Amino acid sequence: MFDIQTNSNLKKGDPSTFKDVFRVLYPRLKGYCKLFVPDDNKVEDLIQETFITLWEKRNSIKTDRSIESYLFVILRNNCLNFLRNEKLEKTTFSVNLEEVSELQYLYQIDFLGKEEKSLEEQLVESFQQVVNELPDKMKLVFTQCKIEGRKQKEVAEEMGISLKMVEKHIAKAKEQIKNKLINQYPMLIIIITLLLDK
Repeated sequence: MFDIQTNSNLKKGDPSTFKDVFRVLYPRLKGYCKLFVPDDNKVEDLIQETFITLWEKRNSIKTDRSIESYLFVILRNNCLNFLRNEKLEKTTFSVNLEEVSELQYLYQIDFLGKEEKSLEEQLVESFQQVVNELPDKMKLVFTQCKIEGRKQKEVAEEMGISLKMVEKHIAKAKEQIKNKLINQYPMLIIIITLLLDK
């Protein structure tokens, strides 16, 4: 989407170029981030942190590489760090060393500098497609509770079903989504697990 001149301007620290890139990519970055973090305020913080990192590391921008992929990598790392820290705060045990190793491996995945959809965006599209394929009621419950961040009790009352049924729909949806996504993206098993374990 962005040309070499745009990347060059970013590398030079041109404020107007940063604003243009933010304006164009913000909706896509927000959509991706919300798959990990349903809280809108935290999503805004993570996206802001992503662009701060881009500004701080602007000298390392490669003008012949996709700035979109670079930003998605930064945002992915921010999301994973946030989820890992949140997990540590909520539990008294340490993260499994094998899991940390896999996360570090994911951090190092490099994207092709082409005008192709990044692996992140492909995962987002596949996730949305799998959700759309869920049975109607299950899809509605999962979307409202896990994507829109609504309380399960509110959704149960609104739909006229029990809280236990809401939990059952969510559990089945997670299982179906996880199985389909892991089949498509086996190398992203950690991301997929974190994506659904929130």
